[in-house]
Amino acid sequence: MSKASFATFLIICPTCFLLGTIFTNWTFDHATLWTSLPPTTPTLQAIESHYAHLHHAPPIIPRVLHITIGTGILGFLAKLYKPSESNMLFDGASLVLYMIALVMYGTNVVKGLRIIAEGEYGEEVGRVDTLRVVAASQVIIALVLVGVLVLQSGQWYAERKEEQEVRGIELEEERERERERDERRCGASASGGKKKN
Repeated sequence: MSKASFATFLIICPTCFLLGTIFTNWTFDHATLWTSLPPTTPTLQAIESHYAHLHHAPPIIPRVLHITIGTGILGFLAKLYKPSESNMLFDGASLVLYMIALVMYGTNVVKGLRIIAEGEYGEEVGRVDTLRVVAASQVIIALVLVGVLVLQSGQWYAERKEEQEVRGIELEEERERERERDERRCGASASGGKKKN
């Protein structure tokens, strides 16, 4: 496995892991984002209970999450060390998207979880709106992380196509050299035959 492949692995695995953690929350977010009916009180209590449990999780849970996020950043740093043009475009854009997701997580989701766990909602942004902000932030994070995966797969495809084109050009050049050698041999043997006559 090459350095670039391993670094890509360090980006894709954490991104997929983070998408999975967001996906587990969507069963609770559905009632606040994707239905036209206002959520009922028991539904809101279930959502608050879920997010309060997440906020009060044992310290190992957020540590694993933060290590996973850090692993993704490490993958980007490895790929952007002495970058090629492809790395600058695809990995640079992927890193921007990854950082957008990280900022959204830190500003909206973590702050929202803290507010939900404490149960102290503001006057301007009430209970339902706070839950909607957390849910919408997670949807945006998911879309941004899917963008990271699309860019990484696009980079893989572009590099693969470039390798195929280079191989094709090299094969064509090799065939051309062989043709020239054959022509020289034929020319040399033909001129050698004329001298004997």
